[in-house]
Amino acid sequence: MNDTVRQFRDFFVSLRLTVVLLTLSMLLIFAATLDQVNLGIGAVQAKWFHSLFVLWRLPHSDFTLPVFPGGYLLGAFLLANLIAAHVYRFQLSWKKCGIFLTHLGLVVLLLGEFFSGLLQQETRMEFREGEAKSYSESYDRNELAILNTTDPQFDTVVAVPESLLADGAAIQHPALPFRVITKAYYPNAAFAMRGAGKDEPASLATAGVGPQVVLTPLAQTYKQDERNTPAAFIELAGPEGSLGTWLVTPQLPAPQTFDYAGRTWRLALRPERTYRPFTLTLVKATHDVYPGTDIPKNFSSRLRLTTPDGRVDREVLIYMNNPLRFGGLTFYQQTMDSETNTSGLQVVHNPGWIMPYVACILMALGLVLQFGLHLLGFIGKRTAASAAKS
Repeated sequence: MNDTVRQFRDFFVSLRLTVVLLTLSMLLIFAATLDQVNLGIGAVQAKWFHSLFVLWRLPHSDFTLPVFPGGYLLGAFLLANLIAAHVYRFQLSWKKCGIFLTHLGLVVLLLGEFFSGLLQQETRMEFREGEAKSYSESYDRNELAILNTTDPQFDTVVAVPESLLADGAAIQHPALPFRVITKAYYPNAAFAMRGAGKDEPASLATAGVGPQVVLTPLAQTYKQDERNTPAAFIELAGPEGSLGTWLVTPQLPAPQTFDYAGRTWRLALRPERTYRPFTLTLVKATHDVYPGTDIPKNFSSRLRLTTPDGRVDREVLIYMNNPLRFGGLTFYQQTMDSETNTSGLQVVHNPGWIMPYVACILMALGLVLQFGLHLLGFIGKRTAASAAKS
């Protein structure tokens, strides 16, 4: 083994590396906890834990610098350090099987967090009593939905991701007889109906409700209890020229409608939808509180779950700590509005959900086995010493 390979091996096997990594991990957790004052949980996870490096943006600039190792980088080095230590330092034997099981559980836990960070998706479903839905909506991603509603039997939908609107590129889809051109995009904005004030700025919109609206760009927010509301001015351009510039934002209460090329179209910027191969119908929303208070006692939703092929048709009850698991998804009771009988469900898709449970079982078995072996050895020595004295 040459010196370079030996130095590389010694670096990853080193106990000093373990101590440094654990210290950096504690500092990372401490700093991320403090940063929740400025950012919400989701933003903190993305910035500090689901990243290779924590980036710092230079004031009054879009330039960023890496200032601290992120969770993915520290986790990868911890995993490499643990595996290298077992390969080069530990010898597999019955007396050390508990340590191996415990460390195997730690490896599974690290991998589980990695896969969850990459693959886990969280969306939401909101219903009024009697309403049925076969899709869930994103918390923070939006899409421009262009619907051809000419046929009374079904709608043809073209969904443009918000990221394409932000890029400002012209979009031409085969199902659309016109192009979509972004004139302006705002990641967060507020709007109000136009009044008689003389200082109100002119609108970029020339069609729909846009000319009657005053749009005010806002700084992006990262707080847990606040949401960014994007807005965009988009121009629709056909072969004969412009069809007008439209204001789109999730704040508008209803899609905007127009006719073109003998067809009826609807236009809306809405939360990004993920369609499911089943339908949930809210049968009953229950919101119980403790007598004489507004403190929630029980949130529960009775829903009817059906699939198009008719193989599944049953009622399910979702309440706190009793989610529904179906089709690789987990549905948790999240919100409840008793005034409108509206129930909100959190929909989680996490292919690696079982890995933390496996990791905990392995570590528990490893610790019990290791301490048990040491206890048996201690009892054996005490018994042998007693027998020798007698």
